[in-house]
Amino acid sequence: MEKKLKLYGFNNLTKSLSFNIYDVCYAKTPREQKDYIAYVDEQYNSERLTKILTNLTDMIGANILNISKQDYDPQGASVTILIAEQSMTPVGETQVAHLDKSHVTVHTYPEYHPETCLATFRVDIDVATCGEITPLSTLDFLISSFDSDIITMDYRVRGFTRDVDGKKLFMDHKVASIQDYIDPKTLRRYDAVDINVYEANLFHTKMMVKDIDLQNYLFKTDVYELPPCERLEIMNNLRREMIEIFSGCNIF
Repeated sequence: MEKKLKLYGFNNLTKSLSFNIYDVCYAKTPREQKDYIAYVDEQYNSERLTKILTNLTDMIGANILNISKQDYDPQGASVTILIAEQSMTPVGETQVAHLDKSHVTVHTYPEYHPETCLATFRVDIDVATCGEITPLSTLDFLISSFDSDIITMDYRVRGFTRDVDGKKLFMDHKVASIQDYIDPKTLRRYDAVDINVYEANLFHTKMMVKDIDLQNYLFKTDVYELPPCERLEIMNNLRREMIEIFSGCNIF
């Protein structure tokens, strides 16, 4: 309690970005599936995830107050970072830090399908900020930090703040679509769909990779070791898995 930060000119708007990615892989045998899960679990352990979130925090101009990280058995990891915007607004002879009650979290969920030999690695990242900080500027960095076949993003602005005349402000920046914050070169690689509720300051975008290079989806297998009919079956299973994740429902 003795380390409380004073608030000055506090902006009460809460801005939340939920960023979810899915990476799909074909692993032929149960042994390969477990090896793939172990591989991505090691690649995205809590140490590396902490570095990604630390870079993200730097990008939005926030300061880290506390880091909590954990790896799990048999798989998965979580990282939570409490952050603050360093307002440094002069008050008399002192400088006051501006606590925004903000945080960044990431969780990983490796799993595999028991019948189609498909393994899926899911990463959920949530960035919640108050004040002037908006996390939308970090989307290109997040997309490039992971192998992403399907991406779903939700952005919401809640609450209100006031201008100097007392007028309520329910939004302090213009947002038409989450896609506007993603590099056009990145967008061209994906099919993207928006579902936005402007009256509620709710913005949703989902993306699915357009082209599949089968070799990139095989784990410990060369594409030329497979007969054409098996390649086609794997391609169909991959695309079906992606379509269902992208659609959010069982279709096939």
